[in-house]
Amino acid sequence: MNLKNICLFLLLCYTQWLHAENGYELWLRYKLVSKGEFYTSYCLKNRKVMFPGETESLIAAKKELQAGLSGLLNIPYTEEETLEDNMLIVGTPQSVPLFKEQAFHAEINGLSDEGYLILNCTIKGKKTTAIVARTDIGVLYGVFHYLRLIQTNQSLDKLHIKENPKLKYRVLNHWDNLNGTVERGYAGYSIWNWERLPSYKEQRYTDYARANASIGINGTVLNNVNAQAKSLRTDWLVKASGLADVFRPYGIKVYLTAKFSAPKEIGGLNTADPKDPQVRKWWKDKVEEIYSLIPDFGGFLVKANSEGQPGPQDYGCSHADGANMLAEALKPYGGIVFWRAFVYQNERHVDRVINGYNEFKPLDGEFAENVFVQPKNGPIDFQPREPFHPLFGGMPYTPLSLEFQITQENLGHAGHLVYLGTLFEEVLQSDTYENGKGSTVSKVLQNYQKTHGISAIAGVPNIGTDLNWTGHLFGQANWYAFGRLAWNPDTSSGKIAEDWARMTFSNDKSVLSLVLKIMMMSRETYVNYTMPLGLNHIMNYDTHNGPEPWHDDPVWTAFDYHKITKDSIGVNRTAKGTGATRQYHNPVGEMFDDIKQCPQEYLLWFHRVPWNYKMASGRNLWDELVYHYYKGVDEVRQIQTIWNELDGKIDRERFEHVASLLKYQEQEAIWWRDGCLLFFQEYSRLPIPANLEQPKHSLKYYKNIPFPHDWKGLYK
Repeated sequence: MNLKNICLFLLLCYTQWLHAENGYELWLRYKLVSKGEFYTSYCLKNRKVMFPGETESLIAAKKELQAGLSGLLNIPYTEEETLEDNMLIVGTPQSVPLFKEQAFHAEINGLSDEGYLILNCTIKGKKTTAIVARTDIGVLYGVFHYLRLIQTNQSLDKLHIKENPKLKYRVLNHWDNLNGTVERGYAGYSIWNWERLPSYKEQRYTDYARANASIGINGTVLNNVNAQAKSLRTDWLVKASGLADVFRPYGIKVYLTAKFSAPKEIGGLNTADPKDPQVRKWWKDKVEEIYSLIPDFGGFLVKANSEGQPGPQDYGCSHADGANMLAEALKPYGGIVFWRAFVYQNERHVDRVINGYNEFKPLDGEFAENVFVQPKNGPIDFQPREPFHPLFGGMPYTPLSLEFQITQENLGHAGHLVYLGTLFEEVLQSDTYENGKGSTVSKVLQNYQKTHGISAIAGVPNIGTDLNWTGHLFGQANWYAFGRLAWNPDTSSGKIAEDWARMTFSNDKSVLSLVLKIMMMSRETYVNYTMPLGLNHIMNYDTHNGPEPWHDDPVWTAFDYHKITKDSIGVNRTAKGTGATRQYHNPVGEMFDDIKQCPQEYLLWFHRVPWNYKMASGRNLWDELVYHYYKGVDEVRQIQTIWNELDGKIDRERFEHVASLLKYQEQEAIWWRDGCLLFFQEYSRLPIPANLEQPKHSLKYYKNIPFPHDWKGLYK
């Protein structure tokens, strides 16, 4: 090969590398929208922009608008001070005095601090489009929405969009440790480089803030709920202030997890008793120091008296006593407390499902006005499917913050394609019947804004140092879905999936239809091959990945969660059992209590069911379990087939990434199916139909492997 050909070859390789996509840009891919998909005459004009103002947030919004318009429409970004036809005008009434004279000024005044308007209007005889808000942060949110309209191929004619967030606090709860690891993190290490903070601020921090602001997330808890007290030391607070400086222009407040024993561990006191005046003073002094370094500090997240963490019960005090002590210190500065309700007695005779309700329900109304009690979405622990937590609808006098898990701790980690938007929607649209029909979890959360002046939702993210942020490309959709639902909990998960797919891949219908089919079936597929019919907590004890329904030791046993015998399987949580059904308002509680009315997906959650019980399908319980486990594996294979149809329709790098992980997912799905059914079969003594693909290994084999990639050659 001569030198010229070598140069051409290298140029070709470089060009292909340059255009390869690795997922780093997330859904903010400002790629040119092809003329065949979009480009109305309205967008093609050489549009001028009027965007005065030089605050940090307005500068951030300008940068985003410039990058978006240049990338999506390939039009120059030119700012003008003189009003012209077809101009895009962006700002607040303070930065753009013209807005004060318009008919829509009353609408502006009706916006919340984070709300915005996007509308086509005529100003002084000139046809314009306005992105307007009361605050600079509202403008930033409006710019992101406007760019999303272009990215998703929406018309920009006849615009009149008015948006206010339905929930006030929309927060990510990072489980990042100070040593750089991430608990239940499956996408690399923590993105916080504590060693270099606060002076060196990585570009990734800004990109993280941009991504969150684009979906309306306005808060981030930097450290793990299993906290280290040293995170509240001055040197670590200075480091946290560096992140706060980066996030501030994007409307994101920094929060910290507070270890309840910090007054003892780093404060030199001999107690952390919330009744002790010295302890209360220590917290007040610490909070004063925090606000001197981070003026817009959001507040504390606390895990107390749970899984070995210290708390007020160590001193004979209640959760309310502990939370209120911290709330008292934060109140002068506008800070809030998120007090987690993930509390359970690790005792065999106590049903973990009923524990959180029993601990917190009697305290309803005893928490300070700036305290949220924060239950997980279900009463056990982020399982693939749980009924909604009965505290939602059960604590009208205490604001609750719903905690979702975006990271897939019990959903295949970052190796399985599972779109969680459908799980989030399922929980949010569950009817609590707190105030009669229609009192959904979503409405309960929103109602706290009316009754208490505050409302919130939290998500444990799946973010790490992997180049694509989330390990699995489709894991990005779960981060995205959480943000969109935090802004408006009544948004359809299908609509969110479509927007994400358009922004991430293409507006091409032949691509969209396939991607959406995969996404919308993926969560139910995972439930089918792991924990169908209400089974739960039968995953590997250490890793929380892979099957281990046989785990049984003095510390923890899976048998408490399936109660399997030769006659039946499932946990009796009815009024005659552990009483979990009584924690729900009727008719929900009555429905769960009656085996004939109980939804099939929660059957084994609430009932012990004989193996020969006849299901709605006409199959007995054993055959129904077999059906679901095999259906799950078949559906993973269907997803593989669907994805392969996208070969050549999306970039090679991302296609191969997902295709490779789907092969891995199929292997693990078979592992789940065969391991669980062989274990259950030892008790049911019923056959797996001969026409089905039979397990290739014995139960003993599955009991002795930690992961399927260790299978080959280990046991013969």
